[in-house]
Amino acid sequence: MNTATDPDKLSGPTPDNALRAAEAQGGPVLSADGTPLKRSLARALRAQKLRALALIAPLLIFVLLTFIAPIFDMLFRSVENQIVSETLPRTVVALEDWDAAEGSLPSDEVFEAAYVDIFYAAERKLHTRLGTRLNYELTGVSSLFRKSGRGLDDIGEVYLDQFEDLDENWDEGEAWVALMGSDAYGEAIAAWEKDAPLPEFELREGIAEILPATAEAYSTFAEFQRVEEEKSLLKEEPWTLVHSMLYRDLAAGDMSGYDGPQAEMLRAADELVDSPDFETIDLKAGFEDIDEDWLDPEVWQTIKMYSPTLTTGYFLNSVDMQKTPDGPALRDENERIYGLLFKRTMFMSLVITFSCIALAYPVAFLLSNLPARTANLLMILVLLPFWTSLLVRTSAWKVMLQQQGVINDVLVWIGLVDDASRLVMINNQLGTIIAMTHILLPFMILPMYSVMSTIPPYYVRAAKSLGATNWTAFWRVYFPQSVPGIGAGSILVFILAIGYYITPEIVGGTTGTFISNRIAYHISSSLNWGLAAALGTILLVVVLLLYWAYDKIVGIDNVKLGG
Repeated sequence: MNTATDPDKLSGPTPDNALRAAEAQGGPVLSADGTPLKRSLARALRAQKLRALALIAPLLIFVLLTFIAPIFDMLFRSVENQIVSETLPRTVVALEDWDAAEGSLPSDEVFEAAYVDIFYAAERKLHTRLGTRLNYELTGVSSLFRKSGRGLDDIGEVYLDQFEDLDENWDEGEAWVALMGSDAYGEAIAAWEKDAPLPEFELREGIAEILPATAEAYSTFAEFQRVEEEKSLLKEEPWTLVHSMLYRDLAAGDMSGYDGPQAEMLRAADELVDSPDFETIDLKAGFEDIDEDWLDPEVWQTIKMYSPTLTTGYFLNSVDMQKTPDGPALRDENERIYGLLFKRTMFMSLVITFSCIALAYPVAFLLSNLPARTANLLMILVLLPFWTSLLVRTSAWKVMLQQQGVINDVLVWIGLVDDASRLVMINNQLGTIIAMTHILLPFMILPMYSVMSTIPPYYVRAAKSLGATNWTAFWRVYFPQSVPGIGAGSILVFILAIGYYITPEIVGGTTGTFISNRIAYHISSSLNWGLAAALGTILLVVVLLLYWAYDKIVGIDNVKLGG
């Protein structure tokens, strides 16, 4: 037999061959403790994997918590819109049958639902948050909700005053507990001591059928007092909303047959409501008294458009569009800012990247061809900016670039620029490009130097010995080998550049700022986190698309950091 092709002799005494040989002889190979060797090997391999996982677990958890989780949170915030449906649940349902495109006001049922929802939100201090959210879409809504939080009490006061004039008990907590609460609850709240937990409110049996709106409002009031205020209902007068709902129930029903607790008081109130002298308030007129903007259909259109729990509104705003009753539409030309900012960010980042390539290539070439001792000393100068605060370096450029700064003074002194015509190099795109090129230059030099230092110098010498000129040897032999370093530095600088906001904020003025400055503004100043998340998501997608295009055109495998 030819031993060169004998598989048994090629394979040798490996563990798998030993196992197969032992099984062929009629039994498994056993380890020293009597366990089958295959099982022992599987257990050892599993333990090795668990040890490896335990070693990388801290880093994995750190990356998940500080990188992956924030990205997913950003993606969720860019479409999350639960505040409208959670704060105005009745209004959202009532608006479903209203055609926002008609341009007319919604029905009275919508105003009644809004009255209840906004009253509850005001008691829980949520109405201003809702107003702030909707104010991002329609200017002025924030003050509208703020006024309504104070003004809706006046509607209920009209009914409260009339009921109180009839019987003072209508403003007493004990009378309301007797009317609305069960006997068991009445006994529990009467025996309640200050340091003990408050008993959970329980409606009297049948009262919800007689006074449905009042029962719902009073139950909400009771729960709010128990959980939020931690006060006894016996000593607290109900919300004015409860009196408004009492009027609604009395106007819709007949209390003449009621014989439960506080029957005389309730029947007298029923007769009062039926009398022609009883004063009522039309809710549309009541909202108009609070603010005339409530009669603007655009306000209700905005509430309806942003009532779903998920919205595309933030992304539409990010591309200078808006939601309308007829569908997405472009904003007015004087309101389109984000498209301009995205274009400016891409353009200036590319200019900064190419500026860094032009400045970094000669430096990296010089460092890679100098003796190691000299190169290491010069490398300290490249790394020196990392030891200085970014804010300090940017502020130094602000001093140098201004019209009365060092650079202009030198240009005037040598006669290149007239004193009356000093260059404007600050608060514009030029200032941003100069400052950011200086700041990001080391990130371009280091990858280039890392790759260039691995290029054998005898390649160029061999090309010259074959008759190539200095330029031909550089361009045809040296430069192609340095392209991976250029690619690595370009990706690094470009990605860093599009996300910078401190330097453009200080030296960029109004024409040299990036989209990242707008994101920072929405996070820290306007608090429009949804729009900031949408802008950040678009920026992330743009970077990934450019990365994909680079991989298709150049090939990411050609990007190296040395070696």
